Formats: sequence, structure tokens, C-alpha cells
Amino acid sequence: MQVILLERVAKLGQMGDVVAVKDGYARNFLLPQGKALRASNANIASFEAQKAQLEARNLETKKEADALGEKLDGQQFIVIRSASDSGALYGSVTPRDAAEAATAAGFSVDKKQVSLTAPIKELGLHDLTVTLHPEVAVTIQINVARSDEEAQLQASGKSIQELAAEAEAEAEFEIAELFDEIGAATSDDEGIDEEA
Repeated sequence: MQVILLERVAKLGQMGDVVAVKDGYARNFLLPQGKALRASNANIASFEAQKAQLEARNLETKKEADALGEKLDGQQFIVIRSASDSGALYGSVTPRDAAEAATAAGFSVDKKQVSLTAPIKELGLHDLTVTLHPEVAVTIQINVARSDEEAQLQASGKSIQELAAEAEAEAEFEIAELFDEIGAATSDDEGIDEEA
């Protein structure tokens, strides 16, 4: 199906381009979302008449997206989830979770604007792309942790595996000290028995 684009569509074309797309893509996405019109002679003439208005509206929304993007770019948001000791999440973090975290921090982000390269299924810091406008995309960071304290430690650069290794080493050290104390107490008791 031939359509004329009313705005820039990633991997397809710029505003005003007449492109060939699959019928289902046009019927189910481009036409209902108002991103394109069927490329008939009447629609092309209508587009040419409205082109100045569409470009002005596009420029205005791009300026708004740029302003929000400057504030949002590089921000870090904390998402609290339950996870195993090894750091594997019970479930996953979705674009909706990221959008809700950003919205709770005072930014207007919709889940459709957040894109994940891979599902988030473990604790740690994860970079996500937020597309605010077809021409404006920014990167945010999601800090997935079991608690706020753990999120602060992760933000300082420590991973869950490093924290677990430190806790294990500390526990082994305490056990070794305990055995040293028991060993010292036992040798003192043996010295007392020999004197009697």
C-alpha cells in the first residue's frame, strides 16, 4: 500500500515522503495513529495544502521534546524489586515500570516511549532509550535494587556480586576469629588441667 507520511517515522521516511508499506502495517499502525494517509491524489493535494501547518506543529512538538530531553537525558531512576541472592529478579522490569519511575520523579514519560534492547531480569544499572519525538531520543538509567540502601550502593559503583562477596568474606573472617578464640580458650584450659 502506498502512504504519504505525516511525520517522520523511524526506518521508513521523513514527513511528506510517499512510501510503500505492507497493508497490515498501514491499516493497524500508521493510519490509526495519524502518522500517514493513503497516497491517493486527493490526499496528496490535501497534504500539500496542510504541509505548512503540519511542519509548524512538528517543529513545536520537537522544541517541547528537546526541552524535556535536556532535563531527562542521563537521569537515574530507582526501581525496587524482589530478587534472589544471586541478583536474578522474580519477574522482570518492563517499559511501564521505567515510565512510572520517571513519572513519579516529575517527568512526563509514557510506556510507549521507552524502549528496551533486552528484558531486564537482574539487579543492577540498566540503560534505556526514551523516544520523546521521532527526532528526539534520550538515554536514562534504571537502578534495579531490592532496597533504597542497595540502590545507593549500586549507584556508587558496587555490583550485587561484589556486595555478596564482601559479605561472605566478612562472615568467613568472623568464623575464623571465633575458631581462633575457641582454640585459644581450649589451650588455656589444657594448661590448667596439667597444673592440677
